[in-house]
Amino acid sequence: MSVSAARPALRRAVRCSNNTVKYSTAKSGLLSSPASLSRSFSSTVSSHSPKTPNSSSIPEYARPDPSRPTHFGFETVTEAEKRERVAGVFTSVAESYDRMNDLMSFGWHRIWKDHFVASLNPGFSPLTSGPDPRAPQHILDIAGGTGDIAFRMLHTAHNINRNPDVRVTISDINPAMLSVGKQRSQSLPATQQAVLNFVEANAEDLTKTRPLHSDPSAATISIPDQSVDLYTVAFGIRNFSNIPAALREAYRVLKPGGVFACLEFSKVDKHPLFNAVYKRWSFGAIPLIGQLVAGDRDSYQYLVESIERFPSQEEFRDMIVDAGFVVGGQGYEDLTGGVAAIHKGMKPRA
Repeated sequence: MSVSAARPALRRAVRCSNNTVKYSTAKSGLLSSPASLSRSFSSTVSSHSPKTPNSSSIPEYARPDPSRPTHFGFETVTEAEKRERVAGVFTSVAESYDRMNDLMSFGWHRIWKDHFVASLNPGFSPLTSGPDPRAPQHILDIAGGTGDIAFRMLHTAHNINRNPDVRVTISDINPAMLSVGKQRSQSLPATQQAVLNFVEANAEDLTKTRPLHSDPSAATISIPDQSVDLYTVAFGIRNFSNIPAALREAYRVLKPGGVFACLEFSKVDKHPLFNAVYKRWSFGAIPLIGQLVAGDRDSYQYLVESIERFPSQEEFRDMIVDAGFVVGGQGYEDLTGGVAAIHKGMKPRA
């Protein structure tokens, strides 16, 4: 798929800021083919060829604008207001976030995350120039909050692939979520704690990051261009105020050959009966569980609305291509009939 062919779908996805998105999905099944489990994250196949972006070619909609309209669930707000309100949501749910994930997904989020990490196989990169595929790697886990993905990455890299030269930076805009992750990290082996870093950052502008609990008046630090081997974001990108801007920041910080990998809730519209049951559960049960377990109905009402407003698999894939990435195959893998999906894109080497 060329970028010119992708742009109509991209424009539809971007318009979801103010309108209800039209949804579609692909194949069903609890998990699609496990063949991808044997691949390293750096072995993405090129089949959709993008036009490599540069700073002068970034479209206006991919440049953050605090006054631009976007959506907060079913409400229309500005990008600045969405950032503030999302911060409030995740500050509210930080302590109960993992427990609520288990209740909302019947524990399936753990299976999805395990599969996501296994498909990336951190710590093993057969496309490296040297004879040893266990080269040093820097993983940036965006919206990583409680550490679910980062801890899995370190376990796979250090314990399974025997590669101690893998380090992970957990980035989140919300210090309350990062604090939960920092506390949980104390149970990790010392060797893994030593290569784990927590930073506060807005994914739409990674030139301004600061260590967790640092002085707010201290100078910010930029994540350099072409400094990251793998960029991951799990169940977080739908909460961003400007997704195209975040995708271009991912492209900036990744090395040539580096991989963008996203796990996110998606669409099951191709399966009408399943979709009806899923929507009934989402809008009926999840806010009620949030009220009973976490004492916070509004935050979980927002979370189910944010899933509904997120672009379809095809539309989000086209946004990734438009940001400059190359994707393989159809560009995504459906999990549990499309309740969640994995998207991957590689930054071209040349």
